[in-house]
Amino acid sequence: SLQNVMKAIKEEYKTRSPEITLTYNFASSGSLQHQIERGAPVDVFISAAPKQMNALDKKGFLLAKTRQNLLENQVILVTPKSNNNLTSFQGLTQDKVEKIAIGHPESVPVGQYAKEVLGSLNLFNTLNSKLIFAKDARQVLFYVETGHVEGALVYATDAKISDKVKVVATAPKNSHSPIIYPVAIIKNSQSPKAAKAFIKFLVSPSAQTIFKQYGFQPLNSDKSG
Repeated sequence: SLQNVMKAIKEEYKTRSPEITLTYNFASSGSLQHQIERGAPVDVFISAAPKQMNALDKKGFLLAKTRQNLLENQVILVTPKSNNNLTSFQGLTQDKVEKIAIGHPESVPVGQYAKEVLGSLNLFNTLNSKLIFAKDARQVLFYVETGHVEGALVYATDAKISDKVKVVATAPKNSHSPIIYPVAIIKNSQSPKAAKAFIKFLVSPSAQTIFKQYGFQPLNSDKSG
């Protein structure tokens, strides 16, 4: 879910710190967590949920006092642009809705939140046989963009970057855990000073403006940036 906005961040950061090379690795938060645990050379980790960051923190992988909450997101229900059959979450129970995409609840934060939403609305068990599980947020979006499914639960930010889907409904705020994206420096970082400078930029007004353009709500602010 961070792919597009972080590419825009990279271009802006390049003009400010041309001596720094940013190398991104985009994957589901669960996959990234496991890579870090296996010793992947990572300086900064941004997770789409506290769960993966908590696990790394518990195992001692984070550099002390560098973790903070960076962004917030929303869960929404989308359908292919040409589909006019779906108008609400309850509409997912219709017979004409045969397939619904969500992320894997165990390893993909957007799937975890989707399961919470459907559970809160008493729909998860009813819809279980219709669910198609995706490996990350982008695959969920791809399934609905290509018409492989009639509906999908994605982040608001994913829908914002796609002209092939339309928003049907926004999940009620109390139907899922807050969608918080924490950021931290990994303890074995080879460039902790540069990593701290990058996180300082991420909470600066310049970066926050970019995050907002892509539908994220910044949570931390460094007025000096």
